[in-house]
Amino acid sequence: MNAYEKLLAQNKKWAAEMVKNNADYFNHLATLQKPDFLWIGCSDSRVPANEITGTEPGEIFVHRNVANLVVNTDLNLLSVLKYAVEVLKVKHIIVCGHYGCGGINAAITNQNYGLLNTWLKNIKDVYRIHKAELNAVENTEERSDRLVEFNIVEQIFNLGKTSIIQKAWAEEQRPVLHGCVYGLKNGILKDLIKIDHTSSMDEMYRFDFSRNKLED
Repeated sequence: MNAYEKLLAQNKKWAAEMVKNNADYFNHLATLQKPDFLWIGCSDSRVPANEITGTEPGEIFVHRNVANLVVNTDLNLLSVLKYAVEVLKVKHIIVCGHYGCGGINAAITNQNYGLLNTWLKNIKDVYRIHKAELNAVENTEERSDRLVEFNIVEQIFNLGKTSIIQKAWAEEQRPVLHGCVYGLKNGILKDLIKIDHTSSMDEMYRFDFSRNKLED
């Protein structure tokens, strides 16, 4: 049995166990999706949102990319965000990074990664903002972990800059934005930052919805 065949076999075993424990499990799952959370996480296979939070399918709407970035020109991310906020009406958005992130480690170097360079530039920009503090950290692993944290905070701010979030804040006082980091060595989520509709924002990034009725 090759790796893919094993995966399919494990899926059948899992599905059978779910039905054994609850005969209506899949019927219920197929007709309902009302998650309270949107999870924006890293693509790293060691950080599965449902497993590390102990939640069931249907409880977290998930978007993942390399180094959990919120890039305001990323139509994939923006489409997920708009659907989660305006259709699913999520109450919380979590940006979750993790220590030992390969994307973060790659961005710290000057190595040429080809197409990936464009994506990693967003992390390098975060490094530039916090360059003085990061350069003062001599240990390479500690510097990487600190950049992981800085990156999460910056992505939370990037979320707050979107018209999608600001519109929801103005009309419904939701969602709350949370930034947290996952420890691969202990399995614990560490809370880093929280902002909501009451949080202050640089006026340069604030939209005035009373003057413009155009779509996002």
